[in-house]
Amino acid sequence: MEKFTSLLKHTAALTFVIAALLICGCKSNNDIRVAKDPEILGIATPIAMQPDSTVIELGDYFRHPNKIDSVFLDKTMTFRITPDSAEMIITIRQKPVPRLSVMTVWMKGYPYSLMLERSRKVWQHFTFDPKDKKYTKVELTGDMNDWVPAKTPLRNKDGIWQTDLLLFPGKYQYQIVADGKWMLDPANPEKHDNGNGGNNSVMNVGSINPVGAPNLYTYKAEKHKLTIGLKNEAQNIFVFWQNYSLDSTFWKKDSTGIVIKVPRKARDFDRSFIRVWASNAQGTSNEILVPLEKGKVLTNVKNLTRSDLHTMVIYFMMVDRFKNGDPKNDAPLKDPEVDKKLNFQGGDIAGILKEIEDGYFKDLGVNTLWISPITQNPPDAWAEYIAPHRKYSGYHGYWPVTLTSIDNHFGTPDVLTKMIDKAHGRDMNVLLDYVSNHVHQSCAIYKAHPDWATPLILPDKRKNLRLWNEQRLTTWFDEFLPTLDLSRPEVFNLMSDSALYWIKKYKFDGFRHDACKHVPEIYWRTLTKKLKEQVVAEDERPVYQIGESFGSRDLISSYVGPGMLDAQFDFDLYFDARNVFAKDNTSFKDLSYSLQESFNYFGEHSLMGNITGNQDLPRFISFASGALGFNEDDHEAGWKRDIEVKDTIGYNKLASLIAFNMTIPGVPTIYYGDEYGMPGANDPDNRRMMKFENLTPQENRLKETVSKLIHTRTSSMPLLYGDFKTISVSDN
Repeated sequence: MEKFTSLLKHTAALTFVIAALLICGCKSNNDIRVAKDPEILGIATPIAMQPDSTVIELGDYFRHPNKIDSVFLDKTMTFRITPDSAEMIITIRQKPVPRLSVMTVWMKGYPYSLMLERSRKVWQHFTFDPKDKKYTKVELTGDMNDWVPAKTPLRNKDGIWQTDLLLFPGKYQYQIVADGKWMLDPANPEKHDNGNGGNNSVMNVGSINPVGAPNLYTYKAEKHKLTIGLKNEAQNIFVFWQNYSLDSTFWKKDSTGIVIKVPRKARDFDRSFIRVWASNAQGTSNEILVPLEKGKVLTNVKNLTRSDLHTMVIYFMMVDRFKNGDPKNDAPLKDPEVDKKLNFQGGDIAGILKEIEDGYFKDLGVNTLWISPITQNPPDAWAEYIAPHRKYSGYHGYWPVTLTSIDNHFGTPDVLTKMIDKAHGRDMNVLLDYVSNHVHQSCAIYKAHPDWATPLILPDKRKNLRLWNEQRLTTWFDEFLPTLDLSRPEVFNLMSDSALYWIKKYKFDGFRHDACKHVPEIYWRTLTKKLKEQVVAEDERPVYQIGESFGSRDLISSYVGPGMLDAQFDFDLYFDARNVFAKDNTSFKDLSYSLQESFNYFGEHSLMGNITGNQDLPRFISFASGALGFNEDDHEAGWKRDIEVKDTIGYNKLASLIAFNMTIPGVPTIYYGDEYGMPGANDPDNRRMMKFENLTPQENRLKETVSKLIHTRTSSMPLLYGDFKTISVSDN
């Protein structure tokens, strides 16, 4: 192993020029050689480098990292691989580092190419002048540290509190915390609506869209050849087929743009992809993604299938609140302390099956169903620890008592199997909402291993309850919901095996993962590795994993990648879109800026979820119609009054939000009932029973509009795989 590591260190010193020559040498008959059993499954997204050194988890990319023969990097970098082949550490040895470069990894005689992107982080000096006020402790809190003040203490120098921050370009909302008191920055006039009736100060860092950077666009396709248009000069161009960097044998730049010849090897693949990037001194281009079918540019949406994940339009249902298909399993809790809103209302898997058979989803246009958790929940009610201590049933499914059995309120293995088979027969995917972070205290696993839970009592004697950011990886959701310590091998292996069970037994097509940011990364890597080995490779079918995390884009993106999740829901973009579409005094320039920030973090062809709402947020139309105020307690509002549609303008605003989601990159996601404008405050008022009949004229009109929008997206190759460019944006 020492000799192997020494060889790699020596190899790292070779230049990228030599790497390019070796790649040329691997071609046979003017084509590329591809392993029958490739080391990289799927498409490896670019690796975002850190300013000085970058740690790459090799298992995220390669199935057998210990089989690496040699590695070639740009001459400005060097590397080492740990003795166990688990990690590669890339170190910057001279600057400037190229904005984009290719790392070539040779394994068993085959080269694999990974795109490296130079860190975009810049230093930002921050100061706070308290004027005549004296403070003993000052901290900065905001988007840059996930609103945890203790992460960013300021130092006092000559009466000025200050710090230096290394940040991605963008806008950061923040506040100053002086001796425990939160406040806006008195020296900064720029403020932003925080969505809760107040404001935050705004810090502007760098430029998210540098003037003069290359811009790429798809221009022309001719069977096995395509042309990529180019605006602004490009000093460096990178063309990939799958995970192989193509040299000048396959492409050239002329007056029309970048002319690419598809490798003949692509004809052996039902689906593969061409990707293109460019860079110059001003910045990095957008990414081009072109799907191929048997080596030809795919231009007809009729040839797309449910395995083409970029074509997904997700529809999310809470099983208990969608449709009652089997009254025999109705069993609401007979507890007078449980309000009807918090009790079982009869929805089940049979109801979803019926709507599949009746064509509801096909008529609407959605092609991917996401169902709330269906594992067995407790048979009795439990009271929230926070006042007023209301008692809930487990109708929502987020309190698992078992890991592999179906809740008797929802159905049987047979009806679940039939529902998924019917969906697949209509070319629809089905995603399962899976809870890995915690179990109910009556779960046999917790009873047998109470030490598998994180501590409920902190060293300072506080209860570790809902400390979402301060104790992100250990906090409990409630006193009866122990958070599992998923950093322990016996725990993360058991829970990942449980998740794998649902995919293999019932043929689910993926997961929506609950509370993603509260779970250690080792769990996600373990689960993803098992899914790749036992489902993607063995069963030859894709698995889509999308996570739920509230937080900064930096935090959310840290869970997205080849060895982690495919995507997360873009809550930051949603909140900005909600502000713009629901309110009348917010500039659309803010939304345009937010969208560009998402591109910079997740790419222009990401699988991030773009939502209309979800089970943890008030219904959009309640804000948009004026029935619910942004500055009120949106949970209690639903208990104090009936939240309906106050002004019918709300339907048009909701249609505008959905039109936005349907025409931007990502995966549009509709919360059940939003297709006709179901109103509601926050949980549980946002979880009303679905309405299929007796829709009002405004509800019917909205539903028809939404269906047209969805069908427009799914029948348009440009909307599914094309290039996004903002033509114009104004305040209004």
